[in-house]
Amino acid sequence: MQKFKLEIQEILSKVVEIEAETLSDALDIAHDMYNAEEIVLDASDFVTNTIIEYIP
Repeated sequence: MQKFKLEIQEILSKVVEIEAETLSDALDIAHDMYNAEEIVLDASDFVTNTIIEYIP
């Protein structure tokens, strides 16, 4: 019997509304909020999953 390494990936997605002067500013704000854990994705934000062969 063979052994296989498989990688399981899950995709979570959330749409947030950011008020800013420019798109670049909005992206910076969103990154800062995400890093500060003000934006948190959880199981309710699940979109899809994939199982593929693991290739290091």
